[in-house]
Amino acid sequence: MTHRMRRAVFLGLIGSLLTMAPAWALEFTADLITHANGKTHASNLYYRDDRWRLEHQDNAPVNVTIVRKDKQVTWLLISSLKHYKEVPYDASQAPKVQEKLEGEVSRSVVGTEILDGHPTTLFEVHAQEGTTIVDYYQWLATDIHFPLKLVRKDGSWSVEYRRVRMGHVSDFLFQLPVNFPPLEEFDGLDRLERDQARPKTKM
Repeated sequence: MTHRMRRAVFLGLIGSLLTMAPAWALEFTADLITHANGKTHASNLYYRDDRWRLEHQDNAPVNVTIVRKDKQVTWLLISSLKHYKEVPYDASQAPKVQEKLEGEVSRSVVGTEILDGHPTTLFEVHAQEGTTIVDYYQWLATDIHFPLKLVRKDGSWSVEYRRVRMGHVSDFLFQLPVNFPPLEEFDGLDRLERDQARPKTKM
C-alpha cells in the first residue's frame, strides 16, 4: 500500500469516527431567577440536555423538582413528608437554554453589554407562539455561547441565569432519593398547600 493510499484510509477512518461521535451535551449549573405574574422565583439549576434539577429557594411544599425528559416524567420532592409526586413531563416548562428560541422568526442586534461578568450581545427576537408573534430581548453571552437573560418586551415575563458554571453534573442529582416513596394520594400535595396557606392559630 502506498503512502498516499495509507493516508487516504487514515483520513477516512478519522472522518467516520467524527461522524459517529455523539454531539457534546450541554451541562451546567446556575442560579435561575424567573419573574412572572408580578412574582420572582429563585432556584438552583442543575442541567443536562435531557434532564434537570431545580432546588427552589421559596417556602413552598415542593422544594426540589427533578425533570426527566428521557423518561417523560417530573418528580416533585416534598421533603417535609419525605415523599415524591410523579407528574407527566411538560415541555412548556423546559428551561430556555438554547440560543435560538422555539418558533423564532427573526432577530436583530440591539447592542452589547456586560452581564454577570460575561460579554453579551443584546438581540431583539421575534418568535411565533401559537397564532401570535411575541417580542423578546435576549442577552447572549459570547464567551460561553449561552443565553444569560431573556425578557418579554412587554415586561410580563423574564428569566435570568446567574453564576453559570459549565461542566459535568453528577447523575446522582437526577435520581430519586432512596427513602422517598411515592405520594399515593393525588390530592395530598394540594391539601398540603392549602394547610400551609391557612392562617396559624395563636396558642
